Amino acid sequence: MHAHHRSRDSLADRMTPIDTPSAQGAGSTDLEPAPRHRLPAIVRALRPKQWVKNVLVFSAPLAAGQLLHGGVLRSTLGALVAFALVSSAVYLQNDARDVEEDRQHPRKRFRPIAAGELSIPAALVMCGVVFVAGAALGFWINPALAAVLVVYAVMQVGYTAALKHQPVLDLAIVALGFLLRAIAGGVASGIPLSQWFLLVASFGSLFMVAGKRYSEIVQLGAEAGTRPSLASYTPGYLRFVWTAAAVLVIAFYSLWAFDQRHLGVWGVPWTWVSIAPFTLAILSYARQIDAGEAGEPESAIHDPVLLVLGALWLVTTGIAVFGKALAS
Repeated sequence: MHAHHRSRDSLADRMTPIDTPSAQGAGSTDLEPAPRHRLPAIVRALRPKQWVKNVLVFSAPLAAGQLLHGGVLRSTLGALVAFALVSSAVYLQNDARDVEEDRQHPRKRFRPIAAGELSIPAALVMCGVVFVAGAALGFWINPALAAVLVVYAVMQVGYTAALKHQPVLDLAIVALGFLLRAIAGGVASGIPLSQWFLLVASFGSLFMVAGKRYSEIVQLGAEAGTRPSLASYTPGYLRFVWTAAAVLVIAFYSLWAFDQRHLGVWGVPWTWVSIAPFTLAILSYARQIDAGEAGEPESAIHDPVLLVLGALWLVTTGIAVFGKALAS
């Protein structure tokens, strides 16, 4: 059976022009068909689907119970937009640099730059424009927010240039990108970040990143060796990392929850109650990772079970942190 596949691939290689983007990604006989798009290439290159990651900027104001205080909501929404712009600039430079690698990937070959829909020079011009816009907005909200955005951008450029080829460090850099989103929400409004918040956000980020890498290996199978970021890992190692991170994030969240006795409302310790939906959400997402379905973390919003668990966690935690206002 394997010999038959190799023979068929060789025949396809001889019949397909090797200088086209589609041919560059023809390393597998199970490639997905080209998707139809409603948005123009210039918009898709910004990866609007991945902006959902930036909702992490709400986590610090929510955890502190200050989201609705004064100008906190306005600053947080501004931080959301600023991070969306800066992260899109990072995606553009990343796709411009990795265009040849992306053409070997069964799904990434359809990205506008890899597919030849958007030229590299145009992408780099867009990169500069959206970065300046995002950084300027961050500075207008709070200079400290602009500093976080610049650190994120510099770190991601370094990741694309070299660090993505360094085992373990690449996991840490990508996880730090998630963590900086969470930090940005607090920085935008000057909200102090507790050690519990930083621990939960840190290991939660590592859980998602290691799970993403594990899912990529499962999805690509034998083709995983074509991706430099995966070449240094085995499924067993990545399983160890995301399992350990899941255990730690649940443990640290539970310790925070049990430490919040003063947040009880109507005689109910709501932070204690919130441990249940939080843990079940982690376990539900871990099932997606184990099945190789978490290659794109933002796709989790399409899982109805995760959405319900997330809503239950938000309700129970919301009652706890906004409890005084609700009880009065």
